[in-house]
Amino acid sequence: MKKELPPVSARTLGNRVPRRGHWLLAGLGSLILRIMGWRIVGNLPDVERAVLVVAPHTSNVDGVIGLSAIQSLKVHVRFMGKHTLFEGRLGRLMYWLGGIPVNRDSAQDVVEQTTAVMREKPFWLGIAPEGTRKGAKCWKTGFYRIADQMRVPIVVIGFCYRRRQVRVLGSIMPTGDMDRDLASIVATLSEIEPRHPQRLSAPFRTGH
Repeated sequence: MKKELPPVSARTLGNRVPRRGHWLLAGLGSLILRIMGWRIVGNLPDVERAVLVVAPHTSNVDGVIGLSAIQSLKVHVRFMGKHTLFEGRLGRLMYWLGGIPVNRDSAQDVVEQTTAVMREKPFWLGIAPEGTRKGAKCWKTGFYRIADQMRVPIVVIGFCYRRRQVRVLGSIMPTGDMDRDLASIVATLSEIEPRHPQRLSAPFRTGH
């Protein structure tokens, strides 16, 4: 039997957690989660910087749930986006949502660009390492290298559709042994039931 996790709200977060948001948006995020029948559970670390790994990712609905959860908690979470998306009116919206423009010519460039932004001001970086909703053959590992270089925890989060919970399953500090740490993260997420199990990425298929 899996251990029950405590509820998470904006009031339960530590003082060092970076904050962003308006009470109206927080209320809207909470309302959307309530209408959908979802809640947030687990333990978020009291740190200024962290990398949030969200998996499995099998549906566009994941984005609605994730954005609503972020708004309801009023946590400053940012994400990476292709630099061309930050042009014109769309660009202003992308910046407002917390996007970080990166040039994806190489994985190493993306890591260096993102770590440079993270050093400027505290925030949490949210990443879906599968990079697709349709069953990736492997994970993109830039999130690990970012956390390793920044020496910040990787917070493991899963959207469990069976429980209707955003589950914060713990956090790990990168050890430098990426294969072992990734295997640990995948194992931690083995209890998560995604919206479309048939779209699970290869790392999850043996565990479900």
